[in-house]
Amino acid sequence: MSPRKAAALRAGDRTLREHLIVTAERMISERGTAGLTVRAIAREAGVADGVLYNHFADKEELLAQALRARVEAIGRTLPPLPEPGDATVEANLRVYVEHGLLLHDGLLPALAGLLAQPRVLDRFTALNGGGGDWRDRLARYLRGERDLGRIAAGARVEAATSMIVGVCHEAVLSVLLQGEGTAPRTSPEKVDDLVATVLEGIGPR
Repeated sequence: MSPRKAAALRAGDRTLREHLIVTAERMISERGTAGLTVRAIAREAGVADGVLYNHFADKEELLAQALRARVEAIGRTLPPLPEPGDATVEANLRVYVEHGLLLHDGLLPALAGLLAQPRVLDRFTALNGGGGDWRDRLARYLRGERDLGRIAAGARVEAATSMIVGVCHEAVLSVLLQGEGTAPRTSPEKVDDLVATVLEGIGPR
């Protein structure tokens, strides 16, 4: 290992690949992705520019990995998601909605700089198997409640999931498309309205 690489890793036991992902994730959290270059990431990480290409196919792969790390970092700050059978379905759905809104709001600075970089978003989607952990957890939760009989046996779980996810996406997309800077906080009343609307469609008869 070169002296420069050794210096970059001196503070911990990470591999150089992990160090680069952590560095890029931190930069995304601090300044977003707009104008984030290979040179800037390399300098922040304390390595030569070309080192990144020894560990990633291209800049897009590194940014996709860093974006996934950002999602995981935000997720660790949020309350745990309920499991089927916990509390009430209404209360649990409220937690899922609020979790989704906070997750998307936390990702807004990163996403704002990625509209012109669809290849990064494609790589990110592939890393997540086509869907984020929160969305998958929500769908699994609803299926579990259906199996327990706490929502209708014929409940269209995927449609209900898409409805909730769509509301969370809309809060971010409206900001990205209108250039307003920050997403307005969704009021508790609107969260309650969404939960009530979903339950009217999937609640037990």
